Amino acid sequence: QVQLVESGGELVQPGGSLKLSCTAFGRTISRTTVAWFREAPGKEREFVAAFFRSNSVPHYADSVKGRFTISRDNAKNTVYLHMSSLKQDDTAVYYCATDSTIILSSVRDFRQYDYWGQGTQVTVSS
Repeated sequence: QVQLVESGGELVQPGGSLKLSCTAFGRTISRTTVAWFREAPGKEREFVAAFFRSNSVPHYADSVKGRFTISRDNAKNTVYLHMSSLKQDDTAVYYCATDSTIILSSVRDFRQYDYWGQGTQVTVSS
């Protein structure tokens, strides 16, 4: 059984920074695809960032490129999302997800992932 546990979401002012964590149980994150998605009220879940399998090159959505950084600590089996220069448009529930069979061309498609965390709320507001 695979379980993902996210943490770190909170209220932050525009321009601020935040770090989200996602710890995996039952799956080794260094050898599998792990991604961050977000879902704002009334909007479809959208891709944020990912590592494809053991490849160390990250993938980012254009909307967060240069502001967000995905990283992983293999010893802790944890993936992080470092967010900076936050905007009100970044307000959403952030989810991490993993899949062991996804292909590279589908990394940005939330429908291809088989395990999800419970989500953590990030609110950017003054």
